[in-house]
Amino acid sequence: MKLNFMVAPDFSPDRFAGWHMVNTLLQSRSGLQLHLLTPSSAQEQADLLRHDKADLIYANPFDAAHLIRDLGFRAFARPVGKPDEMVIATAAASPLRCLEDLRPGSRIAVTDNRDVKLIGLRLLEAADLTDKDLQWVLVETFQAGARLTIKGEVDAGFFLAEIYHSLSRITRSQLKVLIESAIFDITHVLLAHQRIVGEIPAIMTALSGIGQRSADHEVLEALGIPGGFEKMNDEEAEFMVDLMDTLLD
Repeated sequence: MKLNFMVAPDFSPDRFAGWHMVNTLLQSRSGLQLHLLTPSSAQEQADLLRHDKADLIYANPFDAAHLIRDLGFRAFARPVGKPDEMVIATAAASPLRCLEDLRPGSRIAVTDNRDVKLIGLRLLEAADLTDKDLQWVLVETFQAGARLTIKGEVDAGFFLAEIYHSLSRITRSQLKVLIESAIFDITHVLLAHQRIVGEIPAIMTALSGIGQRSADHEVLEALGIPGGFEKMNDEEAEFMVDLMDTLLD
């Protein structure tokens, strides 16, 4: 049986090779056949899910809540020491100095990463701004958002913190951070559909073992998850889902 392993489309492009290496290791160490799916956008991911094309998913926390509660997925693992945080940044030359300098009508570059937007809106409560107060400029990638922000075509951009910090030094020198979140309890998670729960032990054993051999270090570094993966139980997953609900309220 071949299982489709889908990775959320919000990792930095330079992590692409890392996911292929992980997929290869999981296959060789679990004995399972895994076909890696790397949708290029949230829309493509949604289309694959609509057609029930994913058995395993590395999902962002916002999507994980929906996948667990509505689509029959079960969380079983998460990256070690890799909470999902977000950055609100503006151009280095912008007169904006702090979050409170943003005003109603400000233009914000945002991708279709709902967890990033959700956390960003929570942070903007400090500036008395809501979703309706802002003009949202949808971009395909965080890199595209950075370009618009640097050019001054938007007042600020929302970024997944990991991707912001992986931008080139030249790009980051043309930006300045207004705020970075520090929630800590929200992470991407690995989920398996209920139809393959019997394969979770083999996958988890293979996954948690990545990092125990000397050659694995290169794989985890390429993935940007040097600490590897750890088991996540149902109670921990439900806590995170409840936290996402709290952020939504």
